[in-house]
Formats: sequence, structure tokens, C-alpha cells
Amino acid sequence: MTKLKTFRIGGIHPDKYKITTDSPIIDAGLPDIVTIPVKQHIGAPAKILVQKGDKVKVGTLLADADGIVSSDVHSSVSGEVLKIEETEGEFGYLEKMITIKVEGDDWEPSIDRSDDIIREIPFSAEEIIAKIREAGIVGMGGAGYPTPIKTTIPENKKIDFLIINGIECEPFLTADDRLMVEKAEQIVIGAKIINKALGIQNAIIAIDENKPHAVEILSRLSKSYVGVNVQVCATKYPQGGEKQLINAVTGREVPSGKLPADAGCIVQNVGTVNAVYEAVLKNKPLFERIVTVSGDACLHPANFRVRVGTPASFLIEKCGGLTENTAQVIFGGPMMGTSAFNINAPVTKLTSGILLLSDKLAHKAPAGDCIRCAKCVEVCPVGLQPFMIGRLVRAGMLEETREFHPLDCIECGCCAFTCPAHLPLLDYCKLAKAELKRKK
Repeated sequence: MTKLKTFRIGGIHPDKYKITTDSPIIDAGLPDIVTIPVKQHIGAPAKILVQKGDKVKVGTLLADADGIVSSDVHSSVSGEVLKIEETEGEFGYLEKMITIKVEGDDWEPSIDRSDDIIREIPFSAEEIIAKIREAGIVGMGGAGYPTPIKTTIPENKKIDFLIINGIECEPFLTADDRLMVEKAEQIVIGAKIINKALGIQNAIIAIDENKPHAVEILSRLSKSYVGVNVQVCATKYPQGGEKQLINAVTGREVPSGKLPADAGCIVQNVGTVNAVYEAVLKNKPLFERIVTVSGDACLHPANFRVRVGTPASFLIEKCGGLTENTAQVIFGGPMMGTSAFNINAPVTKLTSGILLLSDKLAHKAPAGDCIRCAKCVEVCPVGLQPFMIGRLVRAGMLEETREFHPLDCIECGCCAFTCPAHLPLLDYCKLAKAELKRKK
């Protein structure tokens, strides 16, 4: 049997808890009100185009990309704009948001709502990138980088591989898995579309071995599409990270401080690729996504198709509400996600999951003393020395951490997960990164 590919250094094997793997995607329905942030991406907030009292439809442009590194924002519902103001987001920060009262479900007529699969791609590379930009598509794996920029090859760069990220290595999350099962051909066609935009014929759909159904379906379908292949990868966290996935699939290394393009690769999440298909061939902007609601304290875990702006609490109630043993609510996965400050905060283009965890999984043991066992060094996928970064941070010597390259940290949490002293090593690395970025 051929040895499955994985990245070269570090990594861990946390319990998977993929309890919604066989749960079909359910339409979440419409709340009474949605609150849509104008910044759901890396870069500048979008420039607001609507006013209080305006009537909008599903797909109406609400805010226009303000600069190159920005992204359009569209309405996910039809109704009336109630207010435009600073509103508390999932982490407790005030963000500019557009609140819309839902009145029916009237879509912009230009959007193709049929289930027909379109296989022909009658657009040039420039037209494809323009359609992606107009649809407000960003990286849906969590980073939120505007997709038009990633599909535009930088000068003096040569792209050899388009890697479609279907790893979804975070525990509990199955949104990408179900999307690959239920929208497999759309994802393959989306890969062909991005291939055309990049001017290459080498898309690789990388899927974790713990997703056999997705592997089987996409492997069979890809045989009918030239330039699209499937690569099964061995289960290891954080294989979904761009640099780790590039190393696993191609054997190439992305140099410190460089981008995937410097290794001849572009990486796109499967959700992003499906959104590209819908934007280019269905004229559908990005205003909804798949979200896993799960956790050991969740009564009825499920995968939902959710309109952007839907309150997280709306989905939690659909899954049975907050139970007595819910100790923590997390947006995203348990490894890289963040504890929710406000469960009424809206789902965004970047919300992959909402987890309800009991004290058994959420409890953090008291931190002890570092015993210099170097387990954090063994598991770090970018070869850092987290214990040294932590030691310097605790001593207030943040500038001195530069020698240990905290800016290369991908914030995967492997170090904190494996530390026998329960030290908050990830927090130390984040603090060092923030200080060095501030000085830069």
C-alpha cells in the first residue's frame, strides 16, 4: 500500500470528535433580523453603499471593496435596512455592521437558483477574476484573504500547483466534509475555473483519509476532468495549514516570511472553490456558508447552510439551546477557534463552526513550571521553540523573542496541547507576535 502523504515536521493527533460526519446539510432558515459586518476579510472594511430605510434583496450589494485588499459585502436576505452602526461582534469588539429586518426571501433576478450543474466555462481568466471580485469571495478556511488577489499571479512568480484544501483537521468540524460529499462536482468544476484563471492544468484536491466518502466521490468524479486529481493525506493536525499542506502534497517548503506563491503553489479551501463555481457560473455572491454546530454539550449537532448575519444563538437554539453543562462556546474549531464573548454575534463568511463544550473539554488545568522536556519543540509544525518564547515573554523580554521567530507561528496550538505543565504557550507566542508586529 502506498504510504499516505503528510507534512515533514511536528504535528499532533487530537481526538477527532467528528460526530456530524454523516449529518446532511440542513437549511437553517431565516431569522427575524440579520446583522452583517462590512469587514469579513483581511484588509480594509468595505465602503457602505446603503442607508437606513433602504429595501434590499438577497444578493444586493451592501458595501463595495475599499481598495485592493478588501472585499464586497452582499445582503443575505430581503428586507429593510434598520440601522448601520457599531455593533458588538463575537469577540466583544465593536464593528461596523448593517442590520436588516427580514421580509420574505426575494432574490436578485440575476442569480441562477436552479440545481442544474453547469460544466462549460465560457469566460476568460480576466472575466473569471472579475466575477470572483464582484461576488465578494474570500478564503473560507478561516484566513479571509480576498480570493481575487490569490487568483492573480504575482509578477515574476510561476504557479505549478493549485491545491484544494479538503483536510478539515480541526476536531468536531465537518462542514467541508459534507460540502465535498454533497457538492462534489461543483467543487471539481470550481477547481477547473481557478485552473483557467491561473493558466495551469494541475489542481490537486487534498483530502484527509478520515473522510472516505468524500475521497470516493471526488476520486471518481475527477477522472472525468482533465487537470483535477485527488490526493489522500494521512490524518495529522494541523495539516490544513497552507504551509503544512503544501509540504505534504508537493514536498516543497514555503520559506520563512514568504507566501505559498513563492513555492509555486496556490491553496484554496473547498468552500471557497464551491463559492467560485457559484459566482462564475451561477452569478451568486457569497452570502451564505456551511456551519457545523456541535460539541459534547450540544444536544442535536448538525451541519447547516446559514445566511451571513444570522445570530449564532439562532443556530444554537435549533440544536437544543445552551445546556446546563455548557461551559464554553467557541467560534471555529477547538484548536484554533476563539471563545465567544457574545453568542448573539453574527455568522460571517469565515464561521466554520460553533461549538458547545462541557467543562470536561473546556477546563484548563493550572499552569505549572516548564520542565524543559521539549515536547512543544517536537510537535511544532514550523520548527519553533515555544518554551523559549514563553520563557522570554514571562520575563517581559518581548523584543528578545525575535531570535526565536515567533512571527512564523501559525497559531495552531500544538505546543499548548502537548505541554505537560499546561503552560499557555500559544498565548505567549501570540503576545510576542503582536508586540513584534506593533514595532514593525
